Amino acid sequence: MPESRSPVIVPTTDWYPEVEATHSQRRLRFGVLGCADIAWRRTMPAMSADPNIDIVAVASRKPTKGERFADRFDCAALSHYEDLLQRSDIDAIYIPLPAMLHAEWITAALSAGKHVLVEKPLVDSGQRTAEVIELARSRQLVLLDNLMFLHHSQHTTVQKLLAQDTIGELRCFSSSFTIPPRPENDIRYKEEVGGGALLDIGVYPLQAALHFLGPDLDVVGAVLRRESRRQVMVSGNALLCTPEGVIAEVSFGMEHSYRTTYELSGSSGRIFLDRVFTPPDTYQPVVHIDRQDHREEIVLPADRQFANVLRFFFNAVLDGTDVTPHQNAAIRHAMLSDEIRAKARVIDF
Repeated sequence: MPESRSPVIVPTTDWYPEVEATHSQRRLRFGVLGCADIAWRRTMPAMSADPNIDIVAVASRKPTKGERFADRFDCAALSHYEDLLQRSDIDAIYIPLPAMLHAEWITAALSAGKHVLVEKPLVDSGQRTAEVIELARSRQLVLLDNLMFLHHSQHTTVQKLLAQDTIGELRCFSSSFTIPPRPENDIRYKEEVGGGALLDIGVYPLQAALHFLGPDLDVVGAVLRRESRRQVMVSGNALLCTPEGVIAEVSFGMEHSYRTTYELSGSSGRIFLDRVFTPPDTYQPVVHIDRQDHREEIVLPADRQFANVLRFFFNAVLDGTDVTPHQNAAIRHAMLSDEIRAKARVIDF
C-alpha cells in the first residue's frame, strides 16, 4: 500500500455554471419520437433548460403517455410517428425508442429531411449503422447517437493525464457497467425490441474502450449469459486488444449490483474513476491515481453531460461542427458488437 497520500484537490471556481445562449437569434426545434424513461428523466429536461432549443411536439402510440409528456414539457402531443415527421415547424427528431426500432425511424426521419439525435446504440448492427450514416451524409443532415458520457469533461482530464505520462505506458483498460434486475416487463428483456444487455448496456464500456484505445480493437473472446425463459442476453464479458497488445476488459449486465467504472493501468501506475457513465449533474467526479509510492485524488468540477451533448448537436446542425469522428466510432462499436456476438461462448441458464 502506498505510504503517501496527497490532499484532495477541490476546485475553487464556479463549477456549475448556467448554460449560456451562444446563438441567441437561432433556435433548434425538436420533435420527440417516443416516450421512453430516459427522455422523461434526463434528455427532455435538458432540452427544456437550453435557451436555444424548443420542444415542439412529442409523438406516442399511447395517447395518455404522450399527453403526460406534452403537459410537462409544454408541447403538442401526437398519436402517430408519421405526423411528427411531416411537420414543417420541426428541424430535428430525437428518438428514444428501443434499439431494434432505431434503423426504421432514423431512416424515416432522414428521408423526411430532419436531423436526428437518437439514443444509443445508433443501430443494432455494423452494416445497418453504416447505411443510416451514409444516408445522413448523402442528405447533408446531422445524425448523432446520444452517447452523452463522452461529452463529460472528466474524460478530457483523463486523456490529459495519459498524455502527460502520469501512469507511464498504457497496458490495460478495464470497464464495467452493471445494473440490478429490471421489472419483469422492462423493454430490455425483449431481445427482438430492446436488444438485450450487449446493445443497451455494453455500449458504454465498449465505447469507452474505443475512446481511450482507438478504433483498432479486435475481439479476443467473450462470454454472454442468456436467460432461457425469455431468450435474452442479460450480461456478458469481452476481452479485446489493440495491435500493440494493449488489453481492454469490459463487463456489462442487468443481473448485478450497480457499478459504472473504468480503470487504466500503465507501466508505472493506474487511474481509476467511479460513476463514469451516468453521473448526476451535481456530481463532482474523483480521479484516483495510484503509483508505486504515491496516491492522489483529484476532485473535478461537476458537469452536465446531457446539456453538453445537446449543445454539440445544436452546433453541428447550425454551425457545421464535424460529427464524423462520432459517427465512425458508432460504426466501429457496432462492428465490435457483431464480433462479440459471433465469437462469444453463450451460457444458457
